[in-house]
Amino acid sequence: MESLASAALTHPTAAGASAPAGQRLLLLSLNYSPELTGIGKYSGEMTESLAARGNEVMVVCAPPHYPSWSVQPGHAAWRYSVERSQPGLTVLRCPTWVPRRPGGAARLLYQASFALSSLPVMLWLGWQWRPAVVGTVAPATLSAPVAWLTARLCGAKAWLHVQDLEFDAAFRLGLLRGSLLRRLFGVAERALLASFDQVSTISRRMLRHLACKGVGLARGSLLPNWVDLDALDPTQQADAAATLRSQIGISPVQKVALFSGTMNRKQGLHTLVQAAALLRHRDDIVFLLCGQGEMRSALEEAGSGLPGLRFIDLRPAHELGALLALADLHLLPQLRQAADLVLPSKLGGMLASGRAIVAGVDADSEIATLVQHAGRCVQPESAEAFAQAIEALCDDDAERLRLGEAALHLAHLRLDREAVMDTLDAELRSWAGGRAPTEEVGPLPAPLGQRPAQASGS
Repeated sequence: MESLASAALTHPTAAGASAPAGQRLLLLSLNYSPELTGIGKYSGEMTESLAARGNEVMVVCAPPHYPSWSVQPGHAAWRYSVERSQPGLTVLRCPTWVPRRPGGAARLLYQASFALSSLPVMLWLGWQWRPAVVGTVAPATLSAPVAWLTARLCGAKAWLHVQDLEFDAAFRLGLLRGSLLRRLFGVAERALLASFDQVSTISRRMLRHLACKGVGLARGSLLPNWVDLDALDPTQQADAAATLRSQIGISPVQKVALFSGTMNRKQGLHTLVQAAALLRHRDDIVFLLCGQGEMRSALEEAGSGLPGLRFIDLRPAHELGALLALADLHLLPQLRQAADLVLPSKLGGMLASGRAIVAGVDADSEIATLVQHAGRCVQPESAEAFAQAIEALCDDDAERLRLGEAALHLAHLRLDREAVMDTLDAELRSWAGGRAPTEEVGPLPAPLGQRPAQASGS
């Protein structure tokens, strides 16, 4: 049987391509492309951009399953596979148990299954492939020790990228409870953060939280979630947005208040259902909730019978620009307890679409510092405040358009994908210290040998 490694690692570039002149990065990321939201989306875009800049990148991840919590067609939950989508980028997927209902204990088992199945792959790649930098993404904190151990055994720099302060959020939201358990998690988290050579995160507020946990200025860095401005250009998406609006069955004279993303507990999406109930008399306003996740069925049940509330599934990646552009304004609810622990990845797309935003966040949060120039910040978890802001902006075309222009300007100023990736590429080369790629490697030992899957996108 042809081994996993003989397909993936005889040489990581595509056949006939010359070896990149950059660094070797080994990234452990439970979530990965073609997932359309959250960490999977950003890990995929990041590695594609780094490979395009001349680096060799290996990704070890789970089969795509988020936010639906079911493995996508064409992938298997219980076998190893390899994919190659572009020169310099190879993706190895590891068996992972995916729970149907991702509660607290189930999430821990889910993360543990991936950590265990990825451990031998990571250790073998570290020893044989000799990357210059080994990185991992949190959440999926249980996988972080795997990346750290791999880096230490092969002499690479260990890099942790924090997308979400998951332990703090879990205790604030009641997913984990108990003062003793919180102290134990706190000690473990500090030890983990202290073990990595570099720690990055997506916002200045989260960087300050990490500093309080012992990540000093020398090791901490800002890596914001970026936006592909060309792909989301609202002017270029106008025709596609009109077509999509018609397909969904929304009249050209109706105003669309859109939420698009993962429907989980941190979002506070019940507030939007309640706001739709308050505005049920406005048949010219449509609440469009686009996405999947653990809360969707409960939200649909709560909103049953509301004529102005609609649910649709996530659109394919190539339709994201049209989806965002069909909105007249975007909705960004947030639970008060999680507001300063996460910076929603969807915010960048909202800004880049050139539409006004209504966000339920505290005035001193980092989200508010962005949204205050591009929309309205209202009291978190207040349906009345959301309804009032939505109604006011829908009735004031000039103000809504002005805020949308400000949103687009802010996206160009702070979130351009190419600028963020140029900075990250330079930082990776600095961390690696010019370590040169090593020789080609041999096959992976049993029991990991498997027949490779077909390369995605090929």
